[in-house]
Amino acid sequence: MRTAFGRGAAFDGSETVLTFQTIGHRGVMGVEPENTLRSFRHAERAGMDAIELDLHLSKDGALVVMHDTEVDRTTDGTGAIADRTLAELRELDAGQGERVPVFEEVLEDVASPVQAEIKDVAAARALAAVMRERGLVERVEVSSFHDEAVAEIASLVPGVRTVLIASRWGPDVVDRAKAAGAARLALNIRRLTLEVVERAHGEGLGIIGWVVNTQDQLRLARAFGLSAVTTDFPEIRRTGRFTA
Repeated sequence: MRTAFGRGAAFDGSETVLTFQTIGHRGVMGVEPENTLRSFRHAERAGMDAIELDLHLSKDGALVVMHDTEVDRTTDGTGAIADRTLAELRELDAGQGERVPVFEEVLEDVASPVQAEIKDVAAARALAAVMRERGLVERVEVSSFHDEAVAEIASLVPGVRTVLIASRWGPDVVDRAKAAGAARLALNIRRLTLEVVERAHGEGLGIIGWVVNTQDQLRLARAFGLSAVTTDFPEIRRTGRFTA
């Protein structure tokens, strides 16, 4: 079982070595219904180093795996996740007959390391309880756009690895990550600059580039010396080996 986050896999002979970790975005959402067991299984079969997923709390406190706050975009239902019980969410079709999973199901269904994105402090507290109960510090890395959520999970789960995410950011993004106790930054590859990379690396922070779906973006990730890339497509594993 792969239980911990690390560098990307190496390959034998003349094949180019992947110098960064590959993280399947919501599984492999480019080819499967996002944030479903089907998508996570596909990501694992494709050899992704880790699987990224998103967590929200249902009305009755379950850690539901879904990206949006509402179910409309990814299921045949409507309304907010927080207004539905887990039983009600289970009735929805999340794509190709898949049901909305909970976090614990994913842990049992695949063996891969997991990067869990939390949306707020309440989700951080619920996730912390599961991580402590199951001893998941080595297997689960926690990410968030919200500084306070990153800081909260770090305070509740000693030793947890955390990531601060940003799509747009100011000159203080590295300072924010350090203040929140994050070990890595996940930054939009389309806006990433060498200046930010060098500053982060100088402060001992790794950088994850997201979302990396093209050969040009793969080349950029390699040139910048990123620690990981998040991708929608399983083909990145094969393409990345031969990208100069």
